[in-house]
Amino acid sequence: MASNSPAPEGIELQETPGAGAWGEWNPTEDSARPLRGKHRVLKPRGGLARSSTVLGVGVIAAVGAGGIATAQDRPQVAISVPSLPDLLGGGEHAATAAAHADSVAVPRQADGQEAVRTQGHADAGEALRHRILQQAESQQDAAEAQARADAERAARESAAQEARSQKEAAEKEAEAVRAAAEKAAAEKAAADQAAAAQAQTTGAADTGSGGGPSVKSSGGWSLPTSSYTLTSHYGDSGSMWSSGYHTGLDFAAPTGTPVKAVGGGTVVSAGWSGAYGYRIVLRLDDGTEIWYCHLSSMSVTSGSVGAGETIGRVGATGNVTGAHLHLEVRKGGSTVDPLAWLTARGLDV
Repeated sequence: MASNSPAPEGIELQETPGAGAWGEWNPTEDSARPLRGKHRVLKPRGGLARSSTVLGVGVIAAVGAGGIATAQDRPQVAISVPSLPDLLGGGEHAATAAAHADSVAVPRQADGQEAVRTQGHADAGEALRHRILQQAESQQDAAEAQARADAERAARESAAQEARSQKEAAEKEAEAVRAAAEKAAAEKAAADQAAAAQAQTTGAADTGSGGGPSVKSSGGWSLPTSSYTLTSHYGDSGSMWSSGYHTGLDFAAPTGTPVKAVGGGTVVSAGWSGAYGYRIVLRLDDGTEIWYCHLSSMSVTSGSVGAGETIGRVGATGNVTGAHLHLEVRKGGSTVDPLAWLTARGLDV
């Protein structure tokens, strides 16, 4: 059937072929023009898709409805599908539609990608923050550990320094003790040498080869020392004695002169006694006590002794003005005159 309807815009019609040229109409690659423009998917308006394919199909349907003959009755027609800008009329309207398509379809796809990127950025930021916090904690722990180590090292050094100071003080004290002991030993050696020399002199006097009084014994009694000079007697008064008077008999003699037991008895006390210096207390068999004071050394400090036995040596210890033997005789706790007591026992003082 012939039709006088004009062809739709964008569709080219060929001249009617001759008889016998009709066949089954099947558009091929040669009979269809290539698509022009870029295929875009637009948002439907009024329920009709705006893609080029849909519009092309719609055009074909419209042509069929207008009374175009079937493929058997019409010659082959080359159909080209217009692009979207051609269908929309081109120009500003087409540009507006394309921009609308970009603003509608593309951002919808980009929103998901942006969300993924945003989520990825958030995860990366959280991981970075976590790593920074871990590094800060590690650095703080290291600083605290270093501070503890420094404090412990300082404490150890302080303790070591204190130990060294104590050791040095102990060494100095030990050195002082050794020096004092050496000094005492030297003094004792000097006293022993003097006593030995005095003993030789005393021995000569005892044999009658020298002058002066000698140690005498009578009936088991002996003078307390030899080569002496009586300087103070019992009962002498003066400020030198705490009791206001002299309570003994002083035998002045060189330091180191031997001191003898006046009779047989027991040494009950020996040691330092304040103003008396070094003192030996000899208790006789009848209970009488003989005090030997201001000694430089003590030979017997305990036990029994016989008359004339050396128990110490003359010295100048305690409250004295020179070397001498202070002899006291005490009976019942009271002092008696040593000179009278010795004379009564046959000793020539």
